[in-house]
Amino acid sequence: MALREKFKKQGNWLFKRRSYLPLLIFPFLIIALFNYEHLESYLGKNFGDIYGVICIAISFLGLAIRAITIGYTPKGTSVRSTDGQVADTLNTTGMYSVVRHPLYLGNFITFLGMILFIQVWWFSIIGMLAFFIYYERIMYAEEAFLRKKFGKQYLEWAKETPAFWPKFRNWKKPKLRFLFRSVLKREYSGFFTIIISFTMIEFLGNLISKSKFELDLNWIIFFSVGVIIYLTLRTINKTSKILHVEGR
Repeated sequence: MALREKFKKQGNWLFKRRSYLPLLIFPFLIIALFNYEHLESYLGKNFGDIYGVICIAISFLGLAIRAITIGYTPKGTSVRSTDGQVADTLNTTGMYSVVRHPLYLGNFITFLGMILFIQVWWFSIIGMLAFFIYYERIMYAEEAFLRKKFGKQYLEWAKETPAFWPKFRNWKKPKLRFLFRSVLKREYSGFFTIIISFTMIEFLGNLISKSKFELDLNWIIFFSVGVIIYLTLRTINKTSKILHVEGR
């Protein structure tokens, strides 16, 4: 099988399983947690607190990139589907005018904040390499699909728009207005993933590296607020059409 077809096949396989395959990094995470907060042990708790807030902010920056993308996106594109590639139209404005894969860029920044939070250098390197190897195939398959469907239109857009690292001077005003309701409808699970991931890293890190079965008050508040927001948005989304917007 030629590399082109092989990469496409692998990308489609990974795309359909992208919601749970990242869990394969979990064994490496457990090993890394034996050295959890390694930098803090040398530089002090104040450093650890500030560093932790910065890492959480990085992850929420990734969520913000996804939110900006989705808030302007029409129905039929940029969905959380695991069935296969979907694209009724080719997005070329907004975030899609500065980078071809803004949602994956958002995912990377969110993931980066989480792996940096652990303060284990080799785990951060493994995590970043695994991300790029994993998503490279997915992006290849997605672009093959778009190229086949949109032809010259896709090639002209791809020629001017970088695949992953944004070129902000290319920004084009989105055709649709921003809808925060679309973001709330489609990204509440991503929001809670950040909340629960950081909380579990802190809990497991204390348990494995320090033999402490505890979370301090700030973490309990952080997690509790996240749960309340998540359950509220999930209930609204499942029981009403408040967040539904026709065509978005």
